[in-house]
Amino acid sequence: MGVYTREILHALAVDRPDCRMTVFLPPGVKAPETNPAIAYRPLPATRLIGRHVQWPSRVKALRPDAFFGPAGVLPLRDVGCPTAITVHDLAIYRNPDWFPARQPLSTGWIVPRSLRRADIVIAVSRNTARDVQAIFDVPAARVVVVPEGVSTAFRPLGAEDLADARARLKLPERFILFVSTIEPRKNLGTLLEAWAMMRDRPDLVVVGGWGWRFEPLRAQMQRLGPGLHHVEGLDPSDLPAVYNLALMLAHPAWYEGFGLPPLEAMACGTPVVVSDRSSLPEVVGDAGIVIPADDAEAWRRALEAVAGDTALAADLRRRGIVRAAEFSWGRSAELTWRAIDRAVSR
Repeated sequence: MGVYTREILHALAVDRPDCRMTVFLPPGVKAPETNPAIAYRPLPATRLIGRHVQWPSRVKALRPDAFFGPAGVLPLRDVGCPTAITVHDLAIYRNPDWFPARQPLSTGWIVPRSLRRADIVIAVSRNTARDVQAIFDVPAARVVVVPEGVSTAFRPLGAEDLADARARLKLPERFILFVSTIEPRKNLGTLLEAWAMMRDRPDLVVVGGWGWRFEPLRAQMQRLGPGLHHVEGLDPSDLPAVYNLALMLAHPAWYEGFGLPPLEAMACGTPVVVSDRSSLPEVVGDAGIVIPADDAEAWRRALEAVAGDTALAADLRRRGIVRAAEFSWGRSAELTWRAIDRAVSR
């Protein structure tokens, strides 16, 4: 969500430089690089009363043409103008057991109220749009699908840059890559099981911090021993090189609202293998291999096929680059402005 907010605000400012945006930042968060189209102001420090009572008054005082909520929620008090919000996923409603707590205030009150009040709901995928309509009975006329984009930083890199990154990050010569916070819905366990069954298996590099309910996964990782590398705290600027160096990205998630890692990997020319759940087939199209999320044996076969067939890997690289070129933050901004315009005209 942080990547989305940063990228979409920048793209919105570029797409309509004549528009002026006021962006409220949490206390202590440094404003990004100065953009003449964006003014930054601090949010009230108190989370509940400040953001849901004091903040709407500040918004009203600006007399804006529209309010855009990139994190999927509106303040509980009316902001006095047309509203559009972006919904990223509704996984907690599909399976609460994937999360550490029910978050009753947010999930039971703030999110449902926001979805029902917003003039336009922007969904980052068709799958998320279906969830918005099915779970909260939001009319289809108020839901707009705007896919996320991929930064131009994610692209094929030269041999010299990659050799430097491999040495600096101490990455193995051949490895399968997993990129995500370690939490239940990412389904890392199935990938670990499949990787353990591979013949002549490459190394496995897991990039991501510990999230929640990860104890069984940590024990599973410890049992697998050599060949498994866990990288925490990777500088985001190094991620394009890591994608480039990988044999493939494996993304077996049970649920994704959109799924940026497969798109970023494809833009780098890295073959992708993803699960058949939620939005992932929609994002990769015919440019990746789609495998049932719960079938470790099928995952083993797919991983071995990509690792052992250079022609298949080359074809996936080519198709992935072509597919990723269909997604840009500029296009996302254009469609988002159209959605905001619709909110204003309602």
